[in-house]
Amino acid sequence: MAIVDKPTNFFNTLLYSGNTSDNHAITGVGFAPGLVWLKKTNGTPNHYLWDTVRGAEKAIYPNQNYSQSNSNVNGLVAFGSDGFTVGRDGDVNGGTMASWNWKSNSSSSTNTAGSINSTVSANTTSGCSVVKWTGSGSSATIGHGLGATPKMIWVKNTTDTVNWFLYNHAVITPSSTNKIFMTFNTNGALESNGSATTFTSVSDTTFGVGTDNIINGSNDSMMAYVFVEKNGFSKFGSYIGNGSTDGTFIHLGFQPAFIIVKRTDSTGDWQIMDNKRDPINVMDTNLFVNSADADTASSTYNTDFVSNGIKFRGTSGARNGSGMSYIYMAFAKNPFVTSTDNGSIPGTAR
Repeated sequence: MAIVDKPTNFFNTLLYSGNTSDNHAITGVGFAPGLVWLKKTNGTPNHYLWDTVRGAEKAIYPNQNYSQSNSNVNGLVAFGSDGFTVGRDGDVNGGTMASWNWKSNSSSSTNTAGSINSTVSANTTSGCSVVKWTGSGSSATIGHGLGATPKMIWVKNTTDTVNWFLYNHAVITPSSTNKIFMTFNTNGALESNGSATTFTSVSDTTFGVGTDNIINGSNDSMMAYVFVEKNGFSKFGSYIGNGSTDGTFIHLGFQPAFIIVKRTDSTGDWQIMDNKRDPINVMDTNLFVNSADADTASSTYNTDFVSNGIKFRGTSGARNGSGMSYIYMAFAKNPFVTSTDNGSIPGTAR
């Protein structure tokens, strides 16, 4: 597996100050983003997400079950070679803003690997793919273009007002009868008995979707954001909290720049941490995927981003409750090993 030596070529958090003016160019991402997620950190507007496959001005909302807004003309109005341009809407161009940016591909193409053709913008180096298809209402496979088996998938039916569905390999085993799912826009626990089949398979070419309208609605526009693990760049998994200020350590093989964690065995908010909003250990600020709340800070959230992983220092049940189960997704600031090390150097917390 190739190691990503410079993670900021493929993922970057960028903070900026809004000015509510038309055509405010935001630069400094470091690459042409294919997936942009925005949140005002000092206010309570929704989270916003755009991608180059659907195009600018077409917003969906990670914290809501809303359908796509097709005419968000004052939101993200253009993608650029080093960032993006926003309009005058104060939700994305007012106050203090956080943007999380992923590189997919410079263009999209038709993928015929699945039983349903998809439109895909896939970056096999970073392991990120943006996938669009028209749902069938019956079990199907969808091509993702990454050439490796996905570890995390976010799915949204952009036509209907329905929840986001998530797949994480550590807690969901795909099968033809699988009804297990998690929702991004709620604080709900892992659901083990949905009303219809959800994620039915994953492979190095496709992922399988079942009959649930949320994941494959008949004639509905469907979106998936698909991630595979890359040494030194990304990791997706699970852990058990210990409820201690000498908390659980997650070995990633890199110093993280961004992480989301979620309790799975009970309700709990999706917790967003990054090294730009909170650049110095101990980190204690937090945004919630499933909520429009502004940044909050608490010592119970205390977390260290160390050279090869994450060390929890707080006792919040949302991150590190004793005996509680969690999933995570993480992207790197710096790899603990580089391509010249062949990934062979063991990591220790420090």
